[in-house]
Amino acid sequence: MTMSRVLVANRGEIARRVFATCHRTGLASVAVFSDADARSPHVSDADVAVRLPGHAPAETYLRGDRIVAAALAAGADAVHPGYGFLSENAEFARSVQDAGLTWVGPPPASIEQMGSKVEAKKLMAAARVPVLAELDPAAVTAADLPVLVKASAGGGGRGMRVVRDLADLDGQLAAARREAQSAFGDPTVFCERYLETGRHIEVQVLADRYGTVWAVGERECSIQRRHQKVVEEAPSPLVEAVPGMRERLFEAARLAATAIGYEGAGTVEFLATGTGADGQAGEFFFLEMNTRLQVEHPVTECTAGLDLVDLQFHIAAGGRLDPEPPPVQGHSIEARLYAEDPARGWQPQSGTVHRLALPTTPAEFAVLRETGVRLDSGVVDGTEVGVHYDPMLAKVVSRAPTRAVAARLLAAALASAEVHGVRTNRDLLVNVLRHPAFLAGDTD
Repeated sequence: MTMSRVLVANRGEIARRVFATCHRTGLASVAVFSDADARSPHVSDADVAVRLPGHAPAETYLRGDRIVAAALAAGADAVHPGYGFLSENAEFARSVQDAGLTWVGPPPASIEQMGSKVEAKKLMAAARVPVLAELDPAAVTAADLPVLVKASAGGGGRGMRVVRDLADLDGQLAAARREAQSAFGDPTVFCERYLETGRHIEVQVLADRYGTVWAVGERECSIQRRHQKVVEEAPSPLVEAVPGMRERLFEAARLAATAIGYEGAGTVEFLATGTGADGQAGEFFFLEMNTRLQVEHPVTECTAGLDLVDLQFHIAAGGRLDPEPPPVQGHSIEARLYAEDPARGWQPQSGTVHRLALPTTPAEFAVLRETGVRLDSGVVDGTEVGVHYDPMLAKVVSRAPTRAVAARLLAAALASAEVHGVRTNRDLLVNVLRHPAFLAGDTD
């Protein structure tokens, strides 16, 4: 199977990242854009651009029928979903394949199997992947507290509640169900033991259709706001500190991917602790599997020396992976620069980005193999930040031989950056990167 022209069913930084690999590898690129994005940089990055009439996601980037029609009209032979929007929508994946196009992603059945957290946990338990036992909300007792209420179909913290008092359980369950129904169209929630000092650890996997499954290093994403990641790094300081934990994590991730017949790039996410309740060092439990590329994939690229998007294309075209992935070297940290006001409850900001520039010229969308800084951004000087989409302006990524140097380099780049026109979380990111607890790898 060959591909020559790829439509990216996404926008902004995500689309620009995929187009960068298309340009490096000689693939023609097709953008889609809403009316709100008519002057977005991702539109001019592509060889061909197709308009999706409307402004809101529901009438543009979430309309799978319009995107498939755009791909056919533009002469594309493959569709890359990016991340977000329809990237984990099995029905969209099938519609792409039914139209005779190559789907640059996992089999639709694999997407479906991971779509429900409740069903996914059952699958993983059967595959011998460690999971936190699901608690029936109606059977939770005081001895089970604290518990976490979670939405089965959700993510990003929506439909999630921590319950420490049994008297609060019914009210929190009702609130979580309402939020889950509103956000995901599914009110199903469940409970599990709440880990007070959990660390968010995830393993990048790549799998081909011939049975080879890679675990390409782990990432730690414990620095979050509102359950959304803001600082991510590879490798994980927790995993580095616990002998034997990496091998166990990788084996669990490979088991998870194999259990659902996975193909392509995906991420198996775990909640981990330094020491478990049974005294075992490096306890971890399956959270979910994201059946797509992750926002934080650059830190894996910069430590493994791999272009993960290029590997997605290779696998989708029927290519084989080598028996083993390359070794991970050095350390990489990514910070998400958002147009938001941390002092006002992370309120999203809108307006014109008059200037966004780092102190030295960064490598844009590049796999760093030496010490340096990478910039993945969906905006350029003069870009208008609207109210319709996620307010992330850019991802700034450092790569260095050690974690200490990577943190220092990234903090300096952000502190000296020119960011004019909209309020951002830049100062908060710098403070995190220079905080003694972060530098000690002691954050949960």
